[in-house]
Amino acid sequence: MGSASTTNLGDIFDLAAAAERTALIDCREWDNPREYTHGELDARANACARGLIARGLEPGQSVALLSANRAEFMIAYMGILRAGLVAVPINYKFSAEIITFILVDADVRLAICDAERAAALRSDVPVVCFDTDGKVSFDTLLHPGPFDVYTAIETDVAMILYTSGSTGRPKGVPLTHAGHLWALRSRLGAFDQHRLLVAAPLYHMNALCVSLVAWASKAQIVLLPEFTAYTYVAAIERFRCTWITSVPTMLAMVFVDPALTENADLSSVKIVRMGSAPVSPKLWAHVEATFPGASIMNGYGTTESGPVVFGARDGAAPPPTSVGWVIQGVGAKLIDASGNEADQGELWHKCPANSPGYLNLPEKTAEAFTEDGWYKTGDVFRRDVDGAHYFVGRTDDMFNCGGENIYPADVEAVLVSHPDIDQACVVPIPDEIKGMKPVAFAVPQAGKSIDENLVKQHALANGPAYQHPRRVLVMNELPLAGPGKVDRKGLTEKALQMWPPGTV
Repeated sequence: MGSASTTNLGDIFDLAAAAERTALIDCREWDNPREYTHGELDARANACARGLIARGLEPGQSVALLSANRAEFMIAYMGILRAGLVAVPINYKFSAEIITFILVDADVRLAICDAERAAALRSDVPVVCFDTDGKVSFDTLLHPGPFDVYTAIETDVAMILYTSGSTGRPKGVPLTHAGHLWALRSRLGAFDQHRLLVAAPLYHMNALCVSLVAWASKAQIVLLPEFTAYTYVAAIERFRCTWITSVPTMLAMVFVDPALTENADLSSVKIVRMGSAPVSPKLWAHVEATFPGASIMNGYGTTESGPVVFGARDGAAPPPTSVGWVIQGVGAKLIDASGNEADQGELWHKCPANSPGYLNLPEKTAEAFTEDGWYKTGDVFRRDVDGAHYFVGRTDDMFNCGGENIYPADVEAVLVSHPDIDQACVVPIPDEIKGMKPVAFAVPQAGKSIDENLVKQHALANGPAYQHPRRVLVMNELPLAGPGKVDRKGLTEKALQMWPPGTV
């Protein structure tokens, strides 16, 4: 990366080795993609930093980013960091009310947006727009020239990422330069000859962090403005991408239409990295068949504690569907319902990338972080005899049916093991006798049909009877919330509307 001694997360380019190399292919205009070298991105990040300081902004103040994926998003992000300001990437799919809340909560002094998001912004925060001319344009903000990058100290916050808000208002998660430089350096490797495909939204850690790792490694990125199954596959073939990143749901959507991958040349892919959600055995098998010979791995990370927890061990790839082994320099332990360490339980995680705590929420911070720095993730894992870890479910997704604990992911794995079922989501509904009962939403494989009884029978034949879904709704697709994740909360509300308590 740029300087081995840099303290600023926005200062990652190795110009001595890669200034003239292509760093980014921005596919916002599919028919006319724009290429940038490492040197060009570095110069533009400096120009952005100079422009922000010229506006009177001071280190420690917050600047929001509200835009679909594009080169200017990353240029602005790195410029904000270089100036010692705090970047606040916002999920533009949030409601106007939630976006306004974030602008206030993070004390945002300037919002940098694309035209669509700028037009919808309901706030008196000053706006700079990527797509306009004149005083409020991003081009006008840029002041080309050299810049002395802000020297960050150990506690300086680089960015505030907001959780998805699936249970109320989203929580702001401050993340430091020092912590995420540690995470970045721990992921560096021989990536310089790779071309990565990034389609997940840049407001999410999955895409944001892998982009920084790629550039620090002198690699190239192919950036899609947003994910669609067609453009994802088309970009792999057109740009000969060697490394693809995704949320598992994105690849599941790619496989809905078999013709998409059957008719494409995907032989360039050498590495497949998934993250941010569990992977079913069926999806894993699809990935193996589609990208034969590629290194495949499902990663794990959280907004609160960074993207580095598990990985390969001594060069050995993790077993299929596993997230791997705890990596060196990271603390991880599984805590059961009794508060004891066990082979299955809630993951507690500790590393330099851990957030110092939630923004303006001391009580929530005390609930999620221990005094000695452990983050209680809320994610339940099991550990096999060899020490490899497997995602089981969320502690807040688990429910009790007649005295038995049910993790939806366990039931969903059983359902999608049927050859005619592509995706499934299991949620609870109240029951006076059992406490909660599972119901399911299922999506058939392309060209196949399923019915409620088939799904129930398959669940009964392949898992404990108490886990089988009492009712099933067949859908063409599952609704999504956030970066490629199934909208479990919305489906729970739908289930309660369809099957009120006492009717199942």
